[in-house]
Amino acid sequence: MNNPFLTENTAPHETFPFEQLKNEHYLPALEAGIQQGKADIEAITSNAEAANFENTIAALDNSGEILDLLSNIFFNLHEAETSDELQNLATEISPKLTEYGNDIMLNEALFKRVEAVYLNKANEHLSVEQTTLLDKTYKGFVRNGSKLNDTDKEKLREIDKELATTTLLFGQNVLAESNEYKLVITDASLLSGLPEGVVEAAALTAKEKGHENAWVFTLDYPSYIPFVTYSDQRKLREEMFLAFGSKAFKGNERDNSATIKKIALLRHQRANLLGYASHADFVLEERMAKNPTTVFAFLEDILVNALPFAKEELAELTAYSKSIGGPDELKRWDVAYYSEKLKKEKFSIDDELLKPYFKLENVIDGVFITAQKLYGLSFKQRNDIEVYHKDVTAYEVTNEAGEYVSMLYMDFFPRAGKRQGAWMTVFKNQKRINGVDVRPHISIVCNFTKPTESKPSLLTFNEVTTLFHEFGHALHGMCANGTYGSITGTSVYWDFVELPSQVLENWCYEKECLDLFAKHYETGAAIPEEYIQKITESANFQSGLATIRQIGLGRLDMAWHSADPSNIGDVKAFELNATSATDLYHAVKETSTSCSFSHIFQGGYSSGYYSYKWAEVIDADAFEAFKEKGIFNKEVAKSFHDNVLAAGGSEHPSVLYRRFRGRDADPKALLRREGLIK
Repeated sequence: MNNPFLTENTAPHETFPFEQLKNEHYLPALEAGIQQGKADIEAITSNAEAANFENTIAALDNSGEILDLLSNIFFNLHEAETSDELQNLATEISPKLTEYGNDIMLNEALFKRVEAVYLNKANEHLSVEQTTLLDKTYKGFVRNGSKLNDTDKEKLREIDKELATTTLLFGQNVLAESNEYKLVITDASLLSGLPEGVVEAAALTAKEKGHENAWVFTLDYPSYIPFVTYSDQRKLREEMFLAFGSKAFKGNERDNSATIKKIALLRHQRANLLGYASHADFVLEERMAKNPTTVFAFLEDILVNALPFAKEELAELTAYSKSIGGPDELKRWDVAYYSEKLKKEKFSIDDELLKPYFKLENVIDGVFITAQKLYGLSFKQRNDIEVYHKDVTAYEVTNEAGEYVSMLYMDFFPRAGKRQGAWMTVFKNQKRINGVDVRPHISIVCNFTKPTESKPSLLTFNEVTTLFHEFGHALHGMCANGTYGSITGTSVYWDFVELPSQVLENWCYEKECLDLFAKHYETGAAIPEEYIQKITESANFQSGLATIRQIGLGRLDMAWHSADPSNIGDVKAFELNATSATDLYHAVKETSTSCSFSHIFQGGYSSGYYSYKWAEVIDADAFEAFKEKGIFNKEVAKSFHDNVLAAGGSEHPSVLYRRFRGRDADPKALLRREGLIK
């Protein structure tokens, strides 16, 4: 059996041969990869030469090549194209990878060599990038138990194994709950308020799910969001809202209440074992924020500024609702519905007015042209590159000199095997081996509205900004220009990783950028200038409420991870207490944010959800640099490219940012942009 993980790759740019991949390839490749990885480590520890940067730190960074590839392919497909068989494999593969990782981190002979290099670094004459890798490697060993006694090392292994399987269970429960629900409508009168495109998409979904003469709505964002935003049927909006908010919180076998308490407790125990007061203390040691006190103060500072605006916005929305015959008290399933109506009244704009100008293919062209104008990148579709699903498109990325830069995969539509949301990910990191520049393979995964029989995929403006956001992450990965794979691309401090993504969203509000791609899908007419003006004018509509929501999620994350969670009883009560300062609506007892909060319980954002707002402060300040000299100014773009995108994690982010901006970020830049300073 030819195993694509274990045979020579002859594909263009060594792209992965997805069409040859079978589920039975994973376990043999895992075993071979573990053997190779252990042999790599043995070669380092048995080296008769004294430990130095090249024979220990660099050699370690380049070890385990098969496992790196296997992990990237398997877990990316587990997120974007999973199946029952893949989920079963995950419960076998994940603990084995965790055990292998611990075998490395708890290898005493290996740590002694790493420590020897670290203690001798003054005599190594290292570059800044090498010093960063050395510090990160040494801290990585210490932070993962290398200085523990044998008994505690075994405890750490058991905790890590349990965490791996429990985190998988969390994600599988959320996906199963999301896939199970569907709202089937057979009475056309119940579709009132819904835009034509949404109704047509629901009819297509009904066909796909075997329902004749019906319309089906699901919990996938392109179905759920338009329904709760436009449906005139308040009871059905409530039903959809409750279904969405109660995912994995129904007291059944997929209820995540016990699962998240277990995850939080295991993380806390792990942190304590390593000498930290909490999981947040452990995580934040390697973040720009440094500690929980700083995060809480940061969130509180924004809360104090935003809360008065949010209360005013809610009062305005409630008064508006009453004025058009709506309820006296807005429930959560009313907010999007009346907000959209109020926005249209105030600004004469809504998604249905804008969507015809945001055909998906045009928006893709727009983000490509933006990257070309800023960074000289070109994108060519490659139909000869194998992909993992028919909806995925592969692009070859080149620079102004025509040199190959990266592969980019784009995967845009919902399906049963794909988790919700949008993300950028990596199939292969950029690095240099023996002087050869190994270029990265990057992927963007989203859940946008599918084309229907009569319409192409037309994006909401929010989806446009989402695409630009994920493309910003992709640029960070594609433009990587380092030597060591573990500190290139997006391998940066977590509260800095959102800067390239969030800063690119700003271009969506600029006429100079929108004119490049926002054209009516039927007539080809450019988006009217008055529409662009309305987009700009409405950019801060209910920014107070949006900010408060993000602060609430950040505080909820910190509540789970900054203290001992062993006394948490009722998940809902704990949530309400954690978010009381930001909760402007009455609680809905049937729903729980935590039980499907994939960012913090599955996606790597534990003790890091605050980083969205943290990076917004930096991105608002960074974009002011572009605005000062022109949003496509080559000089500013080159500085951002060289000091942020290409630099990856080669230096501390505050150093990189100061090099780009000439100073630290102005904390008031975000409040200025969002109109939260009177």
